Amino acid sequence: MNILLIHQNFPGQFRYLAPHLAADPKVRLINIGHARAPGLAGAADLLRYELARKPAEAIHRHARPMESAVLYGQAVARVMLALREKGWNPDVVLAHAGWGEALFVKDIWPQTRLVLLTEFFHHGRGVDLGFDPEFPVDLDEEMRRRSANAHLLVALDAADAGVAAMPWQRSLFPAAYQPRIVVNHEGFDVEKLRPDPQARLELPGGVVLKHGDKVVTYVARNLEPARGFHIFMRAAQRILERVPDCHIVVAGGDEVSYGARPKGAAHWREKMLRELSPDLSRLHFLGKLPYETYCRLLQVSAAHVYLTIPFVLSWSLLECMAHGCLVVASGTPPVREVIEDGHNGLLVDFFDVEQIASRVEEVLAQPARYAGLRVAARETVVRDFAVADSLRRYREIIGLPA
Repeated sequence: MNILLIHQNFPGQFRYLAPHLAADPKVRLINIGHARAPGLAGAADLLRYELARKPAEAIHRHARPMESAVLYGQAVARVMLALREKGWNPDVVLAHAGWGEALFVKDIWPQTRLVLLTEFFHHGRGVDLGFDPEFPVDLDEEMRRRSANAHLLVALDAADAGVAAMPWQRSLFPAAYQPRIVVNHEGFDVEKLRPDPQARLELPGGVVLKHGDKVVTYVARNLEPARGFHIFMRAAQRILERVPDCHIVVAGGDEVSYGARPKGAAHWREKMLRELSPDLSRLHFLGKLPYETYCRLLQVSAAHVYLTIPFVLSWSLLECMAHGCLVVASGTPPVREVIEDGHNGLLVDFFDVEQIASRVEEVLAQPARYAGLRVAARETVVRDFAVADSLRRYREIIGLPA
């Protein structure tokens, strides 16, 4: 079977699927990604594309996502046409729908089965937009966000099936398309992500943290309001003031993944440090970490804070749970799908700074009381998010025999 995987940031969500397919003698796998995609060893051929140009500055801002998607779709179409001219035609194309790369698959290969990764469908209001009153939105922004779905609808209309990581994410898509979308998270190697009572982590300043120490952790790809960074920082200051022997370690970059940069500051870390006056001898910002260092950070964590607006669930939450972290998390819709308060973690109000700080203090003061939640957190990920189960379901979706 010929299979084509398409992902702007390859491997992205195909980090386990691509090498699995590449190792199958029944599969001839080709991958397509952007010229700056990281790639993945052992994942077969990666064909890279470049956009012909950037979206025009003069175009209406509501239409820019669609024009960008067309440019991505055309760039990928040129790669697909080259494959077709060489006589290679896929039986199945599995593509992330987010950037427009799959827009023209069916124009080049009408009979090919097209499966889309359907990650997120924007709403004018009521999901991520307008959730946090600290960042009000106007009608024009609501309309812009709704318009951003145009290329998703075009791609969905052509697709044979879709894959959503979680049920809540599927529920965001129009009801007419939901029957075509199956739920299958890409999963984790749960044998590699596990607790380590001997774990230790030396910070750049020389502080050494060990499993069992009072270590509070917070992780995000980038430190920004969509992942509650502003709320976390306000809670962190209270924790530092009231727990004098704790350290708080923050991992994440200063770029923008979702939303925008703050006004009057280079990034949200700078803005929050201006607003607050935390003890920087015990509040450590590590930036983006190598994966092994990131895992050691989770292994020394005594309390991990995870906050998110109603949006895509972060890989980091499930990775924390796989490492046996005690998670204090916002009770927002994507989180409630995996964390049951008092069973495998603790849920808090996203906006309640005092509640977040108090729950973390309780966990630090009484670690034995909450030890069972750590065990249950790991059991949840082992049961529901093991990569072996995800790969089995992907084979069913693609039509490959077990």
